[in-house]
Amino acid sequence: MKILYLTFLLFLISFTSNAQKVAAVKLKDLKGKTYNTSELGFDGPVVISFWATWCSPCKKELNTIHELYEDWQAETGVKLVAVSIDDEKTKSQVPTYVNGKAWDYLVLLDPNGDFKRAMGVNNVPHTFLLDKDGNIVYTHNNYAPGDEEKLYQEIKKLGGK
Repeated sequence: MKILYLTFLLFLISFTSNAQKVAAVKLKDLKGKTYNTSELGFDGPVVISFWATWCSPCKKELNTIHELYEDWQAETGVKLVAVSIDDEKTKSQVPTYVNGKAWDYLVLLDPNGDFKRAMGVNNVPHTFLLDKDGNIVYTHNNYAPGDEEKLYQEIKKLGGK
């Protein structure tokens, strides 16, 4: 029994010390300002959502969250970063779409897919939740109505403002 307990304890220690962090990649926002993805201002929970203008489920997810975002921020202080994986052919559509929807999110462009690859994103939408230390504490692929509520519950687990 002691051996089982010690094995479990060592597993927990190794798991918590290997918390996955956000990859450091430099991306630009819609105005051309450069951001280092490992320094997105982790003073509270951060949601990173990979999306594209050609991805209908991506737009549904981010538009649904947009309707709730002000309340989420007021209660938890969460920030959302929408990372567009639109390539050189379609990235010109990003500002038009974002401005048309009046998203309050920081929108970063990843036209070469550097950040996408570094984070192991194979398909979109792909959402990550980070704690204030920049550790990935939750991840979700695809989107179905109601997924935003699960994400919000995970955000609330990290504590409020």
